[in-house]
Amino acid sequence: MAALPVQQHATVQAIYALHAKRRAAEPPRGYLGWSEIGHECSRYLWLSWRWAAFEAFEGRIVRLFETGNREEARVLDELREIGCTVWDRDENGKQFSIVSHRGHMQGHLDAVVQGLPEAPKTAHLVDVKTINTKRMTELQKKGMKTVYPKYWAQAHGYMSHYKLARALFIFVCKDDDTLFVERIEYDDAEFRRFESRAAAILDAKEPPERFDAESFTCKFCHFKAQCHGTEAALPNCRTCAHSTPVAEGNWMCEWWENIIPPAAQAKGCAEHRYIPALVSSFAELVEYNEISNDAVWRNKLTDKKFTQPRYSSMEMHQTEGKAALGEAFVEYVKYEFLGMRCGFKEFPSDLPWADDQKKAPKGGIDHKPLGELYRTT
Repeated sequence: MAALPVQQHATVQAIYALHAKRRAAEPPRGYLGWSEIGHECSRYLWLSWRWAAFEAFEGRIVRLFETGNREEARVLDELREIGCTVWDRDENGKQFSIVSHRGHMQGHLDAVVQGLPEAPKTAHLVDVKTINTKRMTELQKKGMKTVYPKYWAQAHGYMSHYKLARALFIFVCKDDDTLFVERIEYDDAEFRRFESRAAAILDAKEPPERFDAESFTCKFCHFKAQCHGTEAALPNCRTCAHSTPVAEGNWMCEWWENIIPPAAQAKGCAEHRYIPALVSSFAELVEYNEISNDAVWRNKLTDKKFTQPRYSSMEMHQTEGKAALGEAFVEYVKYEFLGMRCGFKEFPSDLPWADDQKKAPKGGIDHKPLGELYRTT
């Protein structure tokens, strides 16, 4: 038999690359998930929902996520075979889901199951999770509410919306296939606590307070450079002061006076103006013209001023050394070489979601998101 080539690992890398490519092609989640509302940091949840940054996962991790999804189907089949009735799809063949808070909060159930040996007559919310040995040991000692507060919150959201009094979480150990279940009872006070928290996050016009930079919560968070450094949020429709979340999960652009289609929200446009709190680590808005959309910012690192649209929000994001914004030499170069940019990427010139004949209004409209909420005096 011929020897395997030395570059055998290339096959592994190709598989990982496949999963990374698939993940990159997926549109960002447009809603705040019930599976996340138990996260301890409200600021993290707000920034995630506002697309301030997208967490990148290597192909191996993406494949691991898929392994968890496959385990779900396996366990549900096992429940059927031991005599349970399992409802995991609606009449249209889709997952059961919940939608709340004007469509900006959603969740998707694994299944509702009746006939469980623990309580044969009671319908239960059933959710399947995969964990490692260390977490399994911790879970068995302390319980789900302590070890996995996100799952605790998720269970109450789902139970409330589907009028279920019990939930059964099935944990599968990825290391040795050990199964562990925790059965919980619905607590209306807990549900209302999480629902109130969700409303506060979704209604907030600026990000909630940050944790201390030295906290464990912040240690591995992909928003750390934004919360405790000078990294600017991604410039897109959800980080723009002109956009507002409205009914049915939609976003309204107050500048273009249009509902923004989901596919366009991540692109943004040249009229983007940051919600000031998202760049407050290095910039302060000192003047804004509601008619022209011109903005004057003070660079808090140098006390120099810089203006928009001379600097685009994309430049504010991409410029690594924020002290360059408004610096005299940069201003001179931008003036002498019209169109010169500090960054390497710009906004798309086409706006497929906007009426081709509609231009940015230049008078007669009071653009309240910046004019009333964010203007400083």
